[in-house]
Amino acid sequence: MKTLVIEWRHLDVEGETCERCSQTGASLVEETRLLNRKLNSLGYQVKLMETKLDEAKIQESNLILLNGVPIEKIIKIRVVDNYCKSCSDLVGSETYCRAVYYKGRKYDDVPRIAIREAVAKSLGLKVRKRKG
Repeated sequence: MKTLVIEWRHLDVEGETCERCSQTGASLVEETRLLNRKLNSLGYQVKLMETKLDEAKIQESNLILLNGVPIEKIIKIRVVDNYCKSCSDLVGSETYCRAVYYKGRKYDDVPRIAIREAVAKSLGLKVRKRKG
């Protein structure tokens, strides 16, 4: 069985992370579960690895890597930094962290469809389009 490792890097302050990273993390947990259910029969296993960052590495917070490659190098997703109240509250000073533009729309968290697209592309699979 081939393994795809998804690494999620995020700010961690005494066990807490910001709201946007929390949402990305929840999406990754759910997508990993669904992807394993669908990809095991094709000979793939998806593993989720969490890397907790301190304030000094906040510019890497909310970063997703697939087998060590950043998601923005796999699919068309543009990374930007913007003000994050939640991070600012956690670290005690004005903080900017990662957000993304995907398919013309800005997201503070990484959307599930982008995760799914990146996994499919990295494995050489096609993403099924949803009807409607």
